[in-house]
Amino acid sequence: MTNTLYLPELREMLAENNAAELREFCEALHPARTAEFMEGLSAPEMWAVLRHADPQLRVQIFNFLDYEKQIEILQDADRAEIAQLVSDLPPDDRVDLLEEVNPEVVAELMPLLPVEERRDIQRLSSFPEDSAGAIMTTEFARLSENLSVRQALDEIGRQAEDLETIYYLYVVDTEDHLRGLVSARQLVSKIGKPDTKIGDIMERDLVTVNVLDDQEQVADKVAHYDLLAIPVVDDEWRLVGIITHDDVIDVMREEAEEDAYHRGAVHPLEKSYLETRLVTLTWKRGIWLAVLFFAALLTAVTLEHHEAVIAGIPWLVLFLPLIVSTGGNSGNQSATLIITALSAGDVRVNDWARIVRREFLMGLMLGGSLAAVGYLCALSVAPGYYDATVIPITILLVVVCGTLTGSLLPLLFRRMGLDPAMMSNPFVAGLIDLLGIIIYMNVSLLML
Repeated sequence: MTNTLYLPELREMLAENNAAELREFCEALHPARTAEFMEGLSAPEMWAVLRHADPQLRVQIFNFLDYEKQIEILQDADRAEIAQLVSDLPPDDRVDLLEEVNPEVVAELMPLLPVEERRDIQRLSSFPEDSAGAIMTTEFARLSENLSVRQALDEIGRQAEDLETIYYLYVVDTEDHLRGLVSARQLVSKIGKPDTKIGDIMERDLVTVNVLDDQEQVADKVAHYDLLAIPVVDDEWRLVGIITHDDVIDVMREEAEEDAYHRGAVHPLEKSYLETRLVTLTWKRGIWLAVLFFAALLTAVTLEHHEAVIAGIPWLVLFLPLIVSTGGNSGNQSATLIITALSAGDVRVNDWARIVRREFLMGLMLGGSLAAVGYLCALSVAPGYYDATVIPITILLVVVCGTLTGSLLPLLFRRMGLDPAMMSNPFVAGLIDLLGIIIYMNVSLLML
């Protein structure tokens, strides 16, 4: 049965206030599927359905609802009921949601939350956006290294209901300094030796992130070490939270989307394409288009400056698109390779000398091959063999210039602390178009 076909039945249950069937609807399927079947409902109708689920299941279904619907529910539903929902949400999720909710609504909700949750929200909200502290959860399993395996299992049994994950169990002292880590697998494997101390089996050499580290660095560490979660510590090595793999996936997806926008010369959107206002979309696209427009104007000015050369040697115009596109394409390829390598951690800014050597040799090989083809094409229109050499020489120089420019600009942006992906393909192409025309015209002047 499709989602659309199920909606009339859902609305009929709501109209009849059929609590039993609504409760069964919430419990029968996986929370993600339940949320899918509710897609056509309004926010008030969704909340009317969710009220019939037990608190834990309600949170699970709520997390799979469309983000805009979640915000609507938080703003419109009964404040006391919403306070309970917010209190049950994972710490990192509720902070992100509350940042999008009307401040007046947040002010009404906060006094209704338990004191611990209020403090937790205020603490997580204080961390810079895109930092480890902003995406961590403060719900994690704590153990003392003096506990035995039997005592640790009993302790985890008490904590498990309120935790997001219990695969990694973190060993801390009385002041929450991180001492070590035990996986649930290690703990279970020691059931046959229940008196073994946690301090004897815990791992001490841990991979951690600082609470102020950038979220992209966190994602790189989790991916590199293949972790399910990573502990977050402060400057005094106190354990303040953990970042789980699902949050890392969200970070990687956000970074990939941002890079895709930059590569297409579009300022990143905060909402989806269809939900973004037309004026906002026009502004975000217009910023980069204006930059590229003025770059194109410089190209036109450069051509006008060399108008005499073109007028005196008309056949040069035939190869102008070839020269420009060849340089731009080679620059785009290099920029894409270096941006991708920087994102994957395969290269660093300090590798610039090696990158220059490789790209220079690559430019010579690619440019030489294309120059040979260009020379054969030029022979068909050029007045003589010597005149035709303008084309292969220009192609070689333009390709070398394109590979070097395309590879060095992302490195320069990284050195300046900017996102290398901002050096978008259209921007690189526009710059190399300009350089290509200058090279073409000057080679023509020197040789012809």
